Order: sequence, then structure tokens, then C-alpha cells
Amino acid sequence: MVAFEVPEINYTEYSNRQLAAVPLALLAVALLILGGWYVVTGYPVDPGLEFTGGTELRLDIDGNDADARAQIAEEFDAEPDSVRQVATDGSYIVTFRQGDATTTELETQANDAGFEIRSIDSVSGSFGADTQLLAIGGVLVAFGGMSLLVFAMFRTFIPSIAVVISAFSDVIIPLAMMNLIGIELTLGTVAALLMLIGYSVDSDILLNNSILRRTGDFYESTNRAMRTGVTMTITSIAAMAVMTIGAWAFGIDLLRAIGIILVVGLLADLMNTYLLNVSLLRWYKYEGVR
Repeated sequence: MVAFEVPEINYTEYSNRQLAAVPLALLAVALLILGGWYVVTGYPVDPGLEFTGGTELRLDIDGNDADARAQIAEEFDAEPDSVRQVATDGSYIVTFRQGDATTTELETQANDAGFEIRSIDSVSGSFGADTQLLAIGGVLVAFGGMSLLVFAMFRTFIPSIAVVISAFSDVIIPLAMMNLIGIELTLGTVAALLMLIGYSVDSDILLNNSILRRTGDFYESTNRAMRTGVTMTITSIAAMAVMTIGAWAFGIDLLRAIGIILVVGLLADLMNTYLLNVSLLRWYKYEGVR
């Protein structure tokens, strides 16, 4: 069995500004990406079918991948929003945005083209808007509840805000990454973001408790928390990476997207917890006004 040891970091070699610079810079870049995406598309993150409404067809099409995609583009009057192949059985999932064509029209065109229709799923625009509102509300409620719980636990501003900022960054960075690699915001990816809030709070509270409520000096307490926290996070990253590879191999797009989001978010959590959070706690411990 391979032993995993967390190396001790000599934080005395770095100032608080140096520790916080990289996490804050990445957070700023992520916010710029989301802001730019909103200006261009009207959404900070591209919404999926559940939120915009539309129709999804799963089709069996003869021929190689290039021929199948050419047939899809030729046979449907409306331009597909996305076309992806399912690796396990070679079928194609074709989605159309709300208003591009009716479900009846798409079904007729698929039959006329000789495609075998495995399934058809349709979401109305109004239902998609309601689902989007509910999902966003759920994330806001979860984040707000987490913030209130943290402030109730520590009852001091700097340690509490350190946890909140870290959790906020852990969500914002994966959201920006979703735009860059083409992952849409769906109910599944919203669930992954909610999981990241839980992971972030867990590691940050572990660090804060070790520094503020246990015996030992600041650096001893920090390294003690790191031995546990980094081990847990690295284990989770490894598990999510294996899930992502497996989902990619079997063509399970939702699990692949969830896995990528969690891996990126957990890597961001390592950075935010042991750079940004540590810098804020050290400032609070030695220089801050309580």
C-alpha cells in the first residue's frame, strides 16, 4: 500500500499578500470570464436544455461519424444546438433549442430521413424557466445557509468571511471553466456545484477549528489541519478523476461533466483553503483587530 504524506509548508517564507495573490487573481479572472460571457450571450454560463426548453432526440444512424453528422445537418430544417455520440452503442443525441422547431416537425423529419428514433424528450420554455429559477434559488439558499452557519459557529468576522470567500471562489472558478470547455449548466452540474459548497466548508472549518480552538501555535495548527484536510481532498480528487475517465470511456456525458467540475473545484479548494484562508487567518491572528 502506497503511503501518502502531506509535506509541511514553511509559511514564514511568504507574506500574506504573496499567499493571497494567486487565489485572488484566479478569482478575478473567473469573474471576468463570467461577466464577458454574460455580455456576449446574456447568460453567465450556457444553460442546458432543462433551463432553456427544447427537444432532445436519440437516434440510430447508419454510417461513420462524419457521414452521420452530415446527414443530421442535411435532414433537419432547424440547426441542431448540439450533436453528440453515445460511445456505448453508437447512437446520437441531437438537441434543438426552444422555438427552432416543434417536436412533431423534428419527429417527422427524422422518420423521413430513415433515422431510427430511440427516444424523444421535450421541455417547454416556461417549465425550463421555472426549473432555472428553482435551481438558482437552491444554490443561493444553500450558500446563504452555509454563510449563516459559519458566522454562528465562529462569531468573528475575519475567520467567517475567510470560509465564505473560499467557498465562493470554489464555485466561481469551475463555473468559468465550464464556459471555456463547453459544459452547460444543467440540473446535474448544479448538483455538482452544491457538492463543492459542502466540500469547501468542510475543509475550511477544519482549518479554522484547528487554528482558533485547539492548542498549539499557528503554524503547528495549520500543518495539523493540512495533514487531514489535504489527504481527504486528494482522495476525493482521485475518486472523481476515476469517475470522469470511466464516464468518458462509456459516453456518460452527465457524469463526465460532474466529475470535471468536482476535480477543478476541489483543486481550487486546496488553493483557496491553504493559501487564501491561511493568509486571512494569519492576519487575523497576529495583526487583525478583533
